[in-house]
Amino acid sequence: MGIGVGPLEAEDEVVSSINTTPLVDVMLVLLIIFLITIPVVIQSTPVELPKEANQPTQTKPENINVAVNKDGDVFWNNELVDDKKLLARLKEIAVKQPQPEVHVRADKSARYEFVGRVVFACQRAGIIKIGFITEPPVRGAAAAG
Repeated sequence: MGIGVGPLEAEDEVVSSINTTPLVDVMLVLLIIFLITIPVVIQSTPVELPKEANQPTQTKPENINVAVNKDGDVFWNNELVDDKKLLARLKEIAVKQPQPEVHVRADKSARYEFVGRVVFACQRAGIIKIGFITEPPVRGAAAAG
């Protein structure tokens, strides 16, 4: 409860001054937050990013083409193979000198797991060069996301 002291007409006056104290308090807090966070944003770890080297594939007869469809089936030069047969064939070509490249073509709707199995089989067999075959982007068209 408040007690009014003074004439009743004083309460009806309009206050035309703005109280800037809360505004100054908020601005000082924001200034302190920015001063603390800006050095964190500016600092970054120096890394060497890979340069884009998209070169057309030079198809050689000794290169191995491995295709993965959207269902996870693996094809060795258009012949359906299972995981054991794939690993056995990769081990056979891994000992050749010079070692042929393995080119992996995967359906765009194939799960990463299926392609990962092929890459893992190449790693287990000792294959040095693995390439991924992609379609080049359409020239002049905007990138669709």
